[in-house]
Amino acid sequence: MSNIILSIQQLFTACLSANADSIETLPASGSNRAYFRIKSGDTTYIATYNSHVAENESFFYLSNHFLDKGINVPAVLAISEDKTIYIQEDVGRDNLLDVLQKEGSNDTTLGLFKQSLSLLAKLQIEGDKGLDYDKCLVKRFSKEAILNDLLYFKYYFLDTLNKTYNKEALSKDFETLSTYLSNTAEEHFMFRDFQSRNIMVKEGQVYFIDFQGGMKGPLQYDVASLLWQAKANFSKEWKDELLQHYITAANEYLPSPIDTENFISQYNSFVLIRLLQVLGAYGFRGLFERKAHFISSIPFGLQNLQFFIQNYTLNIPLPELNNVLNIVSDNAIINRFMPVKANEQTPLMVHINSFSYRVGIPADESNNGGGFVFDMRGILNPGRFDDCKHLTGLDKPVQEFLASQTKMPAFLNSVWSTIDITIEDYLSRGFESLQINFGCTGGQHRSVYAAEQTAKYLQEKYNLKVVLKHTNRENWILK
Repeated sequence: MSNIILSIQQLFTACLSANADSIETLPASGSNRAYFRIKSGDTTYIATYNSHVAENESFFYLSNHFLDKGINVPAVLAISEDKTIYIQEDVGRDNLLDVLQKEGSNDTTLGLFKQSLSLLAKLQIEGDKGLDYDKCLVKRFSKEAILNDLLYFKYYFLDTLNKTYNKEALSKDFETLSTYLSNTAEEHFMFRDFQSRNIMVKEGQVYFIDFQGGMKGPLQYDVASLLWQAKANFSKEWKDELLQHYITAANEYLPSPIDTENFISQYNSFVLIRLLQVLGAYGFRGLFERKAHFISSIPFGLQNLQFFIQNYTLNIPLPELNNVLNIVSDNAIINRFMPVKANEQTPLMVHINSFSYRVGIPADESNNGGGFVFDMRGILNPGRFDDCKHLTGLDKPVQEFLASQTKMPAFLNSVWSTIDITIEDYLSRGFESLQINFGCTGGQHRSVYAAEQTAKYLQEKYNLKVVLKHTNRENWILK
C-alpha cells in the first residue's frame, strides 16, 4: 500500500503541478479498487488504484463521453503510464444512501432521488448517442446476461436452502423470462449497478460514479436497481411516484413517448431479475466467502423480495419460478437469516481482550470458565516494517496494512462465523458472560486490530454489550 501511495504522490505532483498535503485511504468498497482522498491546499481529489486496466480504460472513455454530454460525472485529471492509477475530481463525501439514512424519507431526500432519476434518463438516452460500445467491457445486456443473473441466484442462494423444487421446470421459466426481457423495445446506455451508493451528493447536486461496467441495455433495469435497493427501503408510494417521475423525465429525451403500460410490465420483470441477482451476490459473498456484511444483508434482500411478491405481479406465466419465490420469501426462511438482537434486558456481556503470548492468555474472572482464544501469529506482522513498528492496531496505517496486505479479512470472517454459533446460543439461553481473546507476539498490532474489529462486528450485528481491553497496552513499543 505504501508503494501505491508513493506512486499517487508522484502522479499528482507531475500532472497537477501541486503537492499533496495528505493522502487518506478510503474504506474498501465491494470491488477490488482502492480509493484515496488527496488534500492539496483547500481542494480535494480522489485517486483510484485498480489493476484491471481494461476496466479503467472503459471508465476513462465513458467519463469523457458523459462530460461532453453535460452529465454530472467526475473528470479524470491524471492517469499513470501503466493506467493502474488515476486521479479525478472529488464529487463529495456523502453518497445518496448516506443522506437518506441521516435525514430519513423527507421532501429533501425525495427531491434528490428525483434529481438522480432525471439525470439517469439523460445519461441513458443522451449518453447513448455517439457512444462506442466497443470501448465498454461488455457491449450489451443480452439474454445470456439475464440468464446468468438468474442462475447466479439459483446456485449461490436457492440451492443453499436445501428446499425441494422442480429444477427442469424452473429452467424453462428462466428461459421464458429471459426471452421476454431480451426483446425490450427501448435500449440505450445501461449503468448496470445504479444504486444510491454510486450517487454522490455535493452542494445539493448529484453526481454519478462507478459506471465503468455500463453497456447497451434496457432503460428499466437501472430504475429497478435504484428504487428496489434493499437498504433504501422505499415505501410503495415512493416507488410508484419515483417511477412515474422517471418516465416523465425519459420522455423529454425520447423521440416518441414511452408506452407506459408495456414499460411498467417489463419494469416489474426487471425488478424481479435485480432482486434475485442481489440475493445471488449476497449468497456468494456471504454464504460461500463468509463475509459478514453480506450475510447480514440477506434478510433485507428477502424482505424486499417478499414485498415485491405481495404488491406487484408479472404478466407472463412462470409457475415454477412463482413456487420458488414463495419458498425463499417465506417468513421461516427470512427468520433463518435474521440475527438475534440483544436489548437492555439481555444479560450477556462479551469480554474481548487483545494480549501478548509473551505475557500469557488473560484469565477469565467470570464463572463461565473461559471462552475463545485465537492465535494471530499466522498473520503477517505490521511490526516488522518501519512505518508501522511504533504504531498499534488502533492506528490507521496498521489497520490499512492488515486489511489490504494480509489474510486478516479471511481470518476474521472465519472467526466471526465460529463465534456467531456460540453467541446466538448464549443469547437464546440467557447466558451472562463470554470471553474472546486475540493473541499475537507483542499484543500491539494484529491482536489489537482483531479485537477492535470484532467488538464493532458484535455491536453492529447483535447490539451486544462489549467490554474491550488491550491487556498489554503498558508494554507497547511506541518510540
